[in-house]
Amino acid sequence: MAIRFTPLHADFGAEMSGIDIREPLAAEQVRAIDDAMNTYGVLLVRGQPMTPDQQMAFTRSFGPLDLGFRRVKTAPGGDTGHRFAYAELADISNVQPDETIAARESRKIVSNIANQIWHADSSFQKPRARYSMLHAVVVPEHGGNTEFADQRNAWDRLDAHTQERIRDLKVEHFALHSRFMLGDTDYTEAQIAAIPPVVWPLVQTHAGSGRKHLFIGAHARAIEGMVVAEARMLLWDLLEHTTHPDHVYSHRWQVGDLVIWDNRCMLHRGRAFDLGERRELRRSTTLDAPVPADSESPAEATA
Repeated sequence: MAIRFTPLHADFGAEMSGIDIREPLAAEQVRAIDDAMNTYGVLLVRGQPMTPDQQMAFTRSFGPLDLGFRRVKTAPGGDTGHRFAYAELADISNVQPDETIAARESRKIVSNIANQIWHADSSFQKPRARYSMLHAVVVPEHGGNTEFADQRNAWDRLDAHTQERIRDLKVEHFALHSRFMLGDTDYTEAQIAAIPPVVWPLVQTHAGSGRKHLFIGAHARAIEGMVVAEARMLLWDLLEHTTHPDHVYSHRWQVGDLVIWDNRCMLHRGRAFDLGERRELRRSTTLDAPVPADSESPAEATA
């Protein structure tokens, strides 16, 4: 049976059917999913509960795994507790390693709240993340949706004057920027140094589709050549433009859903839910290949 793709939103996204993602993928299936990701940016698979082993095997079909923010958590002074056998399998939940619901003052809850800010996973590192794959295990009765916005679409919607103004700007991304904004500042020097800031072009060309796109989100904290206030106002304006409600897909989770998105061109955020109600999602992520030469300066290309 051929893989089928049914659009989810007028701008981007598709539901994928005609494939069992719990079974090993053939090379032609991997290519078909890659091609669809280049077109749609977000893919949804319904009703296929996966074990961690199955999720990790599926993820590895698309490239090497990304450890991401867990490098901060496991640095000296951090919280080394983890519920899964795979370090690269992120625990997107309000559940502690002892299987109890986390207390509201815990860093686990702060992590849930930080995920409610628009971001691209691992934009704070080189190489950055490519695909994230989020699988629903336990979902709350109300809330907890995940929303998506396409930064390619956002570039296309900008007026010509703004495109010209921003096309050569360079943006600094820092892993803890969003945490600091939320008042979560109690990190050791080793944790802060675990993922040093990186600089990315604000405007890039998506390798898979050839479309230009913005590259912003919660980890973007400064723009080269601008004072902080000017840079952050521009970043906020671009974020507001990118995430206009008319151009956002909101996913209501069902147990067994898997959503895949391309962090190179998509932003996402979780929505609020009752933090005292159990919510468990598991995220696996792949690393990206180098950014095309036309998307960065020569100095960055060799970083």
